[in-house]
Amino acid sequence: MTTSRDNVVYATIPGHPNHPNVVVLLPVYYSRRRLLLHRLYNALLVCAVLLSVSAAVFLLYPSDPTVQVTSVRLNNFKVHTARPISLDLSLDLTIRVRNRDFFSFTYTSLASSVGYRGRPLGFVNSAGGYLKARGSSYINATLDLNGIEILHDIFHLLEDLAKGSIPFDTDSEVQGKLGLFFFKIPLEARVSCEVFVNTSNQTIVYQDCYPMMIAANYVKARSSQ
Repeated sequence: MTTSRDNVVYATIPGHPNHPNVVVLLPVYYSRRRLLLHRLYNALLVCAVLLSVSAAVFLLYPSDPTVQVTSVRLNNFKVHTARPISLDLSLDLTIRVRNRDFFSFTYTSLASSVGYRGRPLGFVNSAGGYLKARGSSYINATLDLNGIEILHDIFHLLEDLAKGSIPFDTDSEVQGKLGLFFFKIPLEARVSCEVFVNTSNQTIVYQDCYPMMIAANYVKARSSQ
């Protein structure tokens, strides 16, 4: 069934030759709810981009490996009181090197040294190795000192002998390179330990280890006393 409206023919109204047609574009008005959703979507998109960039920086930014002395064992200790006064000392260090990065780390060497009251007595170098991403490795280092003369701190040594314990400082440093894609980034880490050796039974009565920066501040504060 058709109505009278279906038979109506629409025709365009020609414009006047002296007055051309003018088209007016009106702005599109969104509803308030739609505008809020659009702003929320943009804010979430910006937050997602920032989180992605932060995660990428956190994963790719190289961090120095951590060095931890897990055990210190005294093998031999002897003080020669005959002039010149000297001592024999042998220490076994077990050092844990941990790679905190998400890329492999190759350490070229591990250097360990022992000192007395801030003065170095001797050192030993251990072979390098390879650490996978987020991996760790244990390294053994033995410090053997025989007939080391202590001339500058002879009075402190005699005082420590009278007390029954002698403090020694051990420093361990690992150096290597981090494999970041096609780049090799040099990294290093240090740790220092203070070890007190009992002169009577030749045992370790106290030990304390800390990162090298703390050790430097500790030695500085100790020397100023």
